[in-house]
Amino acid sequence: MRIVAAPDSFKGSLSALEAARAIEAGLTEAIPGCQVQKIPMADGGEGFVEALLTAAGGELISVEATGPLGARVNAFYGMLPDGETAVIEMAAASGLPLVAHHQRDPLRATTLGTGELMRHALERGAKHLIIGIGGSATNDGGAGMAQALGAKLLDEKGRPLPPGGAALSDLARIDCSGLIPQLRQATISVACDVTNPLCGPSGASAVYGPQKGADERMIAQLDRALAHYAGVLKCELGIDVREIPGSGAAGGLGAGLIAFCGATLAPGAELIIEATHMAQSIAKADLVITGEGRTDAQTLFGKVPYAVAQCARPYGVPVVVLSGGLAPGYENLYDEGITAVFSTVSGPMPLKAAMEDAQELMRQAAYNIGRLWACRK
Repeated sequence: MRIVAAPDSFKGSLSALEAARAIEAGLTEAIPGCQVQKIPMADGGEGFVEALLTAAGGELISVEATGPLGARVNAFYGMLPDGETAVIEMAAASGLPLVAHHQRDPLRATTLGTGELMRHALERGAKHLIIGIGGSATNDGGAGMAQALGAKLLDEKGRPLPPGGAALSDLARIDCSGLIPQLRQATISVACDVTNPLCGPSGASAVYGPQKGADERMIAQLDRALAHYAGVLKCELGIDVREIPGSGAAGGLGAGLIAFCGATLAPGAELIIEATHMAQSIAKADLVITGEGRTDAQTLFGKVPYAVAQCARPYGVPVVVLSGGLAPGYENLYDEGITAVFSTVSGPMPLKAAMEDAQELMRQAAYNIGRLWACRK
């Protein structure tokens, strides 16, 4: 019997890989001899590289890079077995966890380190970059990333812009003649699960600025800076990124990747499904188990269980969701290829206890599903 275990992470309690291992442990206890293929999923934030390397194999490459506020940090990216596909999570070099809460400052935070990871991978021979852009500490529109790749962002006096989102207000000219040549031959795919535009009330600064340390005054300043940046990009590069869905992701890094790298944005689950050839695995499977921290009506909007179910649907393979919690609207998944949905919580308990015992609760739930599956005629 073949089973594919393809869960998302359970934020604050289990990584996607830990969840997949717990599912495997429960199933193999209930169904001795079954084969469980683990394909941990991720949305583009922390754990994105681990998920892809676990599922597809490859090498983890350590790189020292510039952190969000300029200090050097130990970062990494992954190289898949083909030697030409690099997997990068911007959070490794430009992520919010790298900045102490009292030091968060989106006026100064830079994506330079993300660009350094991209450059390292390209100069190593990567022809395809898959970049997860969740969990950013930045609001610089990807300006730092572009500078790391060789672009010059200049003010009216021809001086390079300093790091950070605030400096974008002084942008007057962009010179892309120094972009590294490897970039022109590469394709860039970006894992982006949000559709926010670059500016305005639903833009990068207004929606995500507060978690990065921005108060109301800073939000207004950063929004004006990004609007100016978008105007210069349109004038200098002929690309209007302002209203592109997802351009506001990661403090506007989505816009920068589109403008400077010709990147395409797609849901993270779809990129992992494609990169791991999940369809081929599911086609040979008898059952698929996926999961997430909370399942509700929002799951239908491209979240991991929905994406996995759509992958399995053409093959008629049953898909079971194990969720930390169920909320109204999860029943709609039954019309979208999901066979059954179960909560991993075994009874009333405090949230803290459920999170602390998440691995064992997941194992028990998978064990029960395995026993039920094994007894069918």
